[in-house]
Amino acid sequence: MTQKPATGEPNPDTAAEATNEMAPREAVEALIANIESERDDLKDKLLRTLADMENLRRRTEREIADAKAYAVTSFARDMLGSADNLRRALESVPAGDGSPALKTLTEGVELTERELLKTLERHGVRLIDPQGEKFDPNLHQAMFEAPDPALAKGLVSKVVQVGYKIGERVLRPALVGVSAGAPKQPEAPAGDAGNGSAESQ
Repeated sequence: MTQKPATGEPNPDTAAEATNEMAPREAVEALIANIESERDDLKDKLLRTLADMENLRRRTEREIADAKAYAVTSFARDMLGSADNLRRALESVPAGDGSPALKTLTEGVELTERELLKTLERHGVRLIDPQGEKFDPNLHQAMFEAPDPALAKGLVSKVVQVGYKIGERVLRPALVGVSAGAPKQPEAPAGDAGNGSAESQ
């Protein structure tokens, strides 16, 4: 005959059942917490990967645009010597010589120079001719500074050699002379002022 436990004493079978029920619940909760942690980790990795891919796409687009814009840089730099020589040829033509042959030759050289500059401009190469503009060390290279009564201090008074830009980059800075402003007037000697005051007395 099975003896029932006395009232007030815990039933071992009931306690075991409760323990068995709690153990699976804790295991399930731990499993859910683990799965949620893995989900959050994977979500974070996915977001980081998407951000990296977007940055890579933008960087690639920028590099492609730069490659298109600046692909002709080396070629354009080599062509600047030809442009300079055409300009020197035009500047060396003696003034007042009305020879028809020389006039025809000069017009041909001018036409060639204009065509070369237009071709360079079509490929993004622009002339920098800063005569009378404010000196900009990003675009100009100062060769000298000299007084110039016609120009304020800091303005370009002479362009020794024109420069060129390709896109937003300087292909070659313009070589310039910079105005130091009007020359200073000599001051009257201090002795003259003293003499004048002595004579007035």
